[in-house]
Amino acid sequence: MRILELIDKKKSNQELTKQEIDWIVKEYTAGNIPDYQMSAFLMAVCFTDFSDEETYNLTVAMRDAGDIIDLSAIKGIKVDKHSSGGVGDKITPILLGVIGALDVPIAKMSGRGLGHTGGTIDKFECIPGFRADLSIDEFIENVNSVGVAIAEQTSDLAPADKKIYALRDVTGTVDSIPLIASSIMSKKLASGSDKIVLDVTVGSGAFMTNLEDARKLATKMVAIGNRFGKETIAVITNMDEPLGLSVGNAVEIAEVVRTLKGYGMPDVMEIVFTLGSYMIMLAGKANNAGEARILMETVISNGSAYNKFLEFVANQGGDISYVRNYDTLVQPSIIREVQSEESGYVHKINARIIGDSVKILGGGRDNIDDEIDPSVGIVINKKVSEQVKTGQILAFIYGNDKEKVDIAYRNVIDAYEIGAEPIERPKMILDIIK
Repeated sequence: MRILELIDKKKSNQELTKQEIDWIVKEYTAGNIPDYQMSAFLMAVCFTDFSDEETYNLTVAMRDAGDIIDLSAIKGIKVDKHSSGGVGDKITPILLGVIGALDVPIAKMSGRGLGHTGGTIDKFECIPGFRADLSIDEFIENVNSVGVAIAEQTSDLAPADKKIYALRDVTGTVDSIPLIASSIMSKKLASGSDKIVLDVTVGSGAFMTNLEDARKLATKMVAIGNRFGKETIAVITNMDEPLGLSVGNAVEIAEVVRTLKGYGMPDVMEIVFTLGSYMIMLAGKANNAGEARILMETVISNGSAYNKFLEFVANQGGDISYVRNYDTLVQPSIIREVQSEESGYVHKINARIIGDSVKILGGGRDNIDDEIDPSVGIVINKKVSEQVKTGQILAFIYGNDKEKVDIAYRNVIDAYEIGAEPIERPKMILDIIK
């Protein structure tokens, strides 16, 4: 086989065989196909799409390119949760505390920032000492000892996806439904959990910008999971404005802590309770969503969820004094207020613009090897549906470079759409795919 022939075949919208997809994944993982040719292939997929069978075969090829984790040494039903990405998406860290406090084992493999969205591992690594580079043995031991562990995808777990994931980030090939589905599900199937709950985001801050595409993505991933015999549920959630108040790394961990202490924003809690309910039910800890929600509300109100989060962070080397005093995590040299230039009601906050602005500030990556500044970010002060008057603060920009802060300031002004008429708070749960 020759990669040029397969690029041309896909460019001509012909369906690739299982053997051809297996060959591409194997040869790229081995370093025999250069990045520039793989980039051309990925772009061809973006333009011509993949069939369901091609998507399934790509998922299998990426899963089988590396190790498959055996979590049988962990007692109980292991339920994995994964988000397709968004702006201000701090749901996973919150659920680690909440679900972990309910004795549901959480063995979570996560990634770094991709495109305009933040990465869960990047967020946790703003806590001094926190380690996400766990070996498989450490990973399993941590789950058995405290019930919760999170690890960066190792080089041996779906290594093809790790290379493709990083390449997509810098070649404009992120927003492809089959590539997203295969990327997510190859990791989920390789990481050994028994059941899977997916958060498929849709809106200006998501890779899927319309509900129809989000349903397609959710349906593909649920079908792949079920085909492998792992019960899979997808919840389609609204990402048309930043989730919660904070976008960045340290600022989001600070919001996670406030949420676990019982001060979560309504949009965040609606998603936490919905996703968490399915995780709890799949784990056999509740018979229905009502029972599951009561359990979650209880561990938040009595402090168990917060304490579990502290235990988990400490177990992975994190200095929990920074969690207890989370303001010490957020230490930018510049904090600038963004004031409204008009009065009315917030009709829209373009989450993509906010996410891109955080990347400009240094909170995301343009290139694979870019370093992230954990202290930068944007904190929303006025959410969609809220009334605002001229001169009131829409948001705060946290930065360390005046020129970048100035750019982010104008971007935030542009991200806000203010209208004369009041509107209702957006609905957060848009659909459930089983």
